[in-house]
Amino acid sequence: MTDLDPAPQAVVEAVEPRRAPIGESTTVSRYFPRRGRATVGAWCFVDYYGPDDVDGRPGMRVGPHPHTGLQTVTWLLAGEVVHRDSLGNVQPIRPGQLNLMTAGSGIAHAELSPDPHPRWLHGVQLWVALPDAHRHVPAAFEHHADLPVADLGAAQATVLVGDLAGARSAATTYSALVGADVRVAGPDRAALPLQPDFEHALLVVDGAVTVDGSRPLPAGACVYLGRSRTGLSVAGDPAGRFLLLGGQPFTEPLVMWWNFVGRTTDDIAQARADWESGDRFGEVAGRPDGRVPAPPLPPGQLRPR
Repeated sequence: MTDLDPAPQAVVEAVEPRRAPIGESTTVSRYFPRRGRATVGAWCFVDYYGPDDVDGRPGMRVGPHPHTGLQTVTWLLAGEVVHRDSLGNVQPIRPGQLNLMTAGSGIAHAELSPDPHPRWLHGVQLWVALPDAHRHVPAAFEHHADLPVADLGAAQATVLVGDLAGARSAATTYSALVGADVRVAGPDRAALPLQPDFEHALLVVDGAVTVDGSRPLPAGACVYLGRSRTGLSVAGDPAGRFLLLGGQPFTEPLVMWWNFVGRTTDDIAQARADWESGDRFGEVAGRPDGRVPAPPLPPGQLRPR
């Protein structure tokens, strides 16, 4: 199986994360991209962090840095983070609110915990790869404080992007995908309707969740679910919460390096050069903290995923 081959059938495949630092003081569990499975639909980056006790600590401190060729999806489960970007947006984000930033041809942003800030920090940072036809769209930013909720009986799903069970998010997307925060109240099973032409993954963020009668999956567990599913049976043990991510398989080759998504090594090298020279990406509102320098490019050609 290559990085571009989604499972054509339903599976329950455990995804083991690697630990990665972001910013000055936060360490995340990174589930995607990974060897043999770079994307789930257009979702190309899945980081999960916390719950971290940041009482008396700086919390999230990610200084100004650039992006190209993607959308960032920020979703907090606890805490508060302030987004600042080179379009001039300054937006606090709190649990239940969605920040969606479209990098397109280029944007810079910073994500910082305010001072003072809540004791706990817990959330996910997700990237969506933009299809080639849209990866040079103008940069944009959206904040959605009121998201639709699908009532699934024993579960409720807040739809971040795309649609699920008739509830559709207003967040802008450029490919067929879904992202939802699902709460399962207890052991009664809930049925989630799924698009059979999508591939899906599930990340448990609180409590424990059983999938199709499997053993309980604890918080931090992630499973890839493959394709060809018309539905998914889930239950809490005794309660649980998870993110459902899915979309039509993304078959375009991607070159991903640092904070850039492109198609060739030249794409990445040019983005890096533009960031280092101060061109293209602009300045982040308020110039919070230090500008993050780009690491050196590795020698040779970057491998497409």
